[in-house]
Amino acid sequence: MIFRKKAIACPISFQSMPLSTPIEDLTFIVFDTETTGFNVGADDRLIEIGAVPIRGLKVVEEDIFQTYVNPKRQISQEIIELTSITQEKVERAPEALQAIEDFFYYIKKREAVSLVGHYVSFDSLVFTNELKRAKCSLKGLQTLDTLDLIGYIAPSYDMRDLERYARAFGTRMYERHSAIGDALTTAFLFTELLHLFRIRGGNTWGELIQSVSKSGT
Repeated sequence: MIFRKKAIACPISFQSMPLSTPIEDLTFIVFDTETTGFNVGADDRLIEIGAVPIRGLKVVEEDIFQTYVNPKRQISQEIIELTSITQEKVERAPEALQAIEDFFYYIKKREAVSLVGHYVSFDSLVFTNELKRAKCSLKGLQTLDTLDLIGYIAPSYDMRDLERYARAFGTRMYERHSAIGDALTTAFLFTELLHLFRIRGGNTWGELIQSVSKSGT
């Protein structure tokens, strides 16, 4: 949840499901962020959120979430060239707190059990620090990392790049360094990983959580 000192701002809530629930009955929200740089633990800021649901082990491409975010600072030429996100694209966009609240409302409406990301700790840190700037705190963020699931299914893999994983597992690729493009690429990768997880005998929400927690990636 997001907590302010005097009020709760758009609390995030995930659907509580029994651990015995088959994974094909779950909804996941796969997401990605873009920022003004990689030092998000200090002063780099959020500039885009992109997300897409997985429901019934299928990517629901027609139900995407995408928003640019106004960082209230200049975007460097390096980041513009990397992400194609210009100052013009963000100047009328919502600021971080509003964009994150809108995203959490999107999650709640779709009754998702978890957020999914590729190297998800980075994106979680982006949210945490943006909310700190707004004097809010973030609690109860349920996440799964594709790296952990890969570590369980194919522990010999030692690379980290999303595109290389998508190529290795033969899944679709979309525009890189675009939040919605990377979210879609991650979603199709995660869906394939779930199918491989089932082939290995995993079937339930509880088994999935246990497997990623013991992957050691």
